[in-house]
Amino acid sequence: MNADQPFALLGLAPELLNAVADLGFTAPTAVQAQAIPLALHDPEAQTQNDLMVSSQTGSGKTAAFLLPVLHTLLAQQKARHAEQERQWAEKVTAAQAAGEPLPKKPRRKDPTNPRHFKAAVPGALVLCPTRELAQQVAHDAIDLVKHCKGLRIACVVGGLPYAVQIARLQNADLVVATPGRLLDLQRSNHLQLDQVQFLVVDEADRMLDLGFSDDLAEIHRLTEQRHQTLMFSATFAPRIQQLAARIMRQPQRVQIDTPQEQHTNIKQVMFWADNPFHKRQLLDHWLRDTSIDQAIVFASTQIECDALAEELQQVGFSAVALHGALSQGLRNRRLMALRDGRVQILVATDVAARGIDVPTISHVFNFGLPMKSEDYVHRIGRTGRAGRDGLAVTFAEWRDRRKILDIESYTKQQIRSEVIPGLEPKNKPDKSKKTFGDSRKRGFGESRGNGRGAPRSDSRQNEGRQHRFGDERNDRFGDQRNDRFGDSRGPARGAVRSDDRFGDRRNDRHGDRHGKPAARGHAGADSHAKKGGGKPMGRSGPRIIG
Repeated sequence: MNADQPFALLGLAPELLNAVADLGFTAPTAVQAQAIPLALHDPEAQTQNDLMVSSQTGSGKTAAFLLPVLHTLLAQQKARHAEQERQWAEKVTAAQAAGEPLPKKPRRKDPTNPRHFKAAVPGALVLCPTRELAQQVAHDAIDLVKHCKGLRIACVVGGLPYAVQIARLQNADLVVATPGRLLDLQRSNHLQLDQVQFLVVDEADRMLDLGFSDDLAEIHRLTEQRHQTLMFSATFAPRIQQLAARIMRQPQRVQIDTPQEQHTNIKQVMFWADNPFHKRQLLDHWLRDTSIDQAIVFASTQIECDALAEELQQVGFSAVALHGALSQGLRNRRLMALRDGRVQILVATDVAARGIDVPTISHVFNFGLPMKSEDYVHRIGRTGRAGRDGLAVTFAEWRDRRKILDIESYTKQQIRSEVIPGLEPKNKPDKSKKTFGDSRKRGFGESRGNGRGAPRSDSRQNEGRQHRFGDERNDRFGDQRNDRFGDSRGPARGAVRSDDRFGDRRNDRHGDRHGKPAARGHAGADSHAKKGGGKPMGRSGPRIIG
């Protein structure tokens, strides 16, 4: 790479610059441009800077901590190899001077052989709150070291066999882990942390949310000899700052933007619903939009997640569920199917709100509202990745007004309210209470014009009002025989056709391998879509790691 390239100006090793170029990155993001120079090792300095970095989801935080850590590890590896070569040359010279046979270099021992087992002593440790995020970070790290001979990356997460992970830990230079499994392996003497130089805490706020406070304290104690601590998150609540004060040495703050700053490339809209049945009507309308590439539908609970995924499968959508109650192997297969384009819709709990980086996700739907306002920021950050445009749609009932107000207060943004002609809410808010969204300026029955909820033809409007979902009194979700989410008698927008890229899935209800029946909400889970269900969706345009 030429020296005039933006990434080269950061002072990174040529091997890393080549990997960055191979991945299609042309220029560092704002958080990378500021954090990487501060995090890089200064040979003249006695200590390295501890950093607290706050930046929005999808801004490239992962590369902002991986690149400087890998750069330093690579430089140390080169120095060790140079010293080993010098010592070997001295031995050869001494043998020649004494007239003795030249020494032979020792054979490399197979690290997977139990006879040669040695506890792993990584030089860098990255902590992640969820398994999915840890695997995503490890995947990005592997992509960045493709030109670095000898640098090994290991991922340690729960839900996978110990033996496999122990084998992968051998000779690992950088370990990406969730706290629980990491401490398990440390206590069983398969991993030593006394040589860790760099500790990275990714999504620190989520760490505390999931109850990892004691684990973080233990890891801090085991790695007290480290040179540098890096803490990254989209949000920094006061309790996170208290954690930083305990485990960091006078950290420097880098704040690129805040959750209160608008996602300029993500359009946010909201639709009011009378009841859960009405929410399903609104969701069905949107999912039949042909502009959707891939989408994530967020549910509030695991039960709701499974039920919603099953209902979508039954009406022909290529959908799977993802939540914490599933085995790790099944979660990995479903995420891989999403990345490969074999699944169009992922129905997930907040387990997917962090760590899923799929550039082809064009829409995010909040079918169930998050418990915490900051989780809304992470949810909508699953779309609009790498500078692309995205759309975040929220469905809310009147009983959710308090949560909507909390989200608007937290983000300091008003979520615009829109309506779909034929699917307007029939219940009106209490006039004595404050209304939300654009309802203060216009009625809920007034459309915003040519938005995503633009009106269809008159026939489609009447169909939505009269018989699209059947008689709600007798059929909660419409005609059970044909369509639980919408009327499939006509060519609705985005409806599944014989030449649909996601394929004909009328019979795609099989479950796990070997023909076993599918569990509720997991229909077609392992196959993800019927064979021939469509071609994978490639990545286009520039990409951002993170």
